[in-house]
Amino acid sequence: MADRRLYRGSSAEERRAQRREQFIEAAIRVYGEQGYRHATVKAVCEAAGLTERYFYESFSHSEELLVASFQAVKDFLFGELEKAVAGTSGDAIGRTRTMLQTYYEVLKGNPQSARVFLVEISGVSPAVDRALIAALEAFGELITRTLTPREGGGAADEPLLRAGVVGGVLHIALSWILSGYSRPIHEVVNAALRLCLVLNPGAVKPGRGSGV
Repeated sequence: MADRRLYRGSSAEERRAQRREQFIEAAIRVYGEQGYRHATVKAVCEAAGLTERYFYESFSHSEELLVASFQAVKDFLFGELEKAVAGTSGDAIGRTRTMLQTYYEVLKGNPQSARVFLVEISGVSPAVDRALIAALEAFGELITRTLTPREGGGAADEPLLRAGVVGGVLHIALSWILSGYSRPIHEVVNAALRLCLVLNPGAVKPGRGSGV
């Protein structure tokens, strides 16, 4: 009986999961090139090489696909940041610099994903906004963990200040992208690092400066 549920070595569940991933990858490309508001389900289906019947197998509507695409971009980006921080020794400032360097490099290297993460997700609907807010909070927590693991003396427990720092880091990225990456990446990282240090000015040792 199990053999009847297999097709070319894959189960029905595996094929559905594969089609869902195809739609998400296609949506990131289409949203990155056309913008979510100008994209159609038909365009995403064509980019995925699948029919609309399969689209509605995985998603109730286009907003659901937008959220799934955003989550995929977020998971990839945060995974890269976590790996970068884990592979870095040194103090809080050095770790935070590495994280920010990786953040901006990933966005520059993946312009379609960057547009989904920074532009297309905003202001679509309350449900989509909730996904964005959750991601920004997670980003703020990652910055806080990186910058204030043990040093103390910071303002990382102030949620509004942390939200402001995260918003600033994202706005720096957006301004850099819209300028055509006109500034060297080290200047972009330095600007973001100075902003992040608001959360933990105690990380700067007396007489050392922030190194930025």
